Amino acid sequence: MTAQLIDGAALAAQLRSALRQRTAALTASGRRPGLAVMLVGDDPASRVYVRNKIKACAEAGIHSELHELPADVPEAQVLAHIRALNADPRIHGILVQLPLPRPLSEEKVLDTVAVHKDVDGLHVHSLGSLVTGKDGFRPCTPAGCMAMLDHIGAPLEGREAVVVGRSNIVGKPMALMLLQRSATVTICTSRTRDLATHTRRADVLVVATGKPRLVSGDMIKPGAIVIDVGISRTAEGMLVGDVDFASAREVAAWITPVPGGVGPMTVAMLLANTVRAAERH
Repeated sequence: MTAQLIDGAALAAQLRSALRQRTAALTASGRRPGLAVMLVGDDPASRVYVRNKIKACAEAGIHSELHELPADVPEAQVLAHIRALNADPRIHGILVQLPLPRPLSEEKVLDTVAVHKDVDGLHVHSLGSLVTGKDGFRPCTPAGCMAMLDHIGAPLEGREAVVVGRSNIVGKPMALMLLQRSATVTICTSRTRDLATHTRRADVLVVATGKPRLVSGDMIKPGAIVIDVGISRTAEGMLVGDVDFASAREVAAWITPVPGGVGPMTVAMLLANTVRAAERH
């Protein structure tokens, strides 16, 4: 068996095309969607991610602004800057690029973003809405994963789903979204004892730990759907995921590539949330 690829780049391009039409309609009505991206410090990886998001906004017709602050900025100044963006009528969505440099409080910074502009879905209110099944913005990466599962028509009701990773950004919300679709969900971490025992049960396996090639093909159930959220660079400069792609592809039915899988979908979901925020404004 050789797994079929879930092409996140191609699906994201389709979604962005549909978003351009919605953006054009909003702009014609005098309400062009606007996204403010805040970058604190000069982390090279964060700068690349921000550049990609700004570029995607331009392609979708969304107004974007990059707000850069130094790594040693006082926390009070960061919070004041966010409050100013909360009050700016041109801005419908605010994204704080993570991770934040120490000693800034990630929780305090994220929760200062107005709920109706929390297009990254990481405000405590947004996460609470997810837990209780109420309407709200969903975190972009797990939302992108769900869109890919829907795209291939993955059956979820009653199926075994295993999520490896427990972060507030991916692991926990991913598990909740699968649970809402009536999957039977197990959450593991990179420190779970005998991880393979759990992953081999999974009809749907989502891996989001940041540990390169943590999951190999012999840890995967034949015919499973594998969503690889991780991305790391090896000493040789090669980009790899949390799943060993070569061995996993010989066992799974569907698998996401790295790069070109989850990453483009994360950006597409960010744009979708921004357009939705403008439509609700």
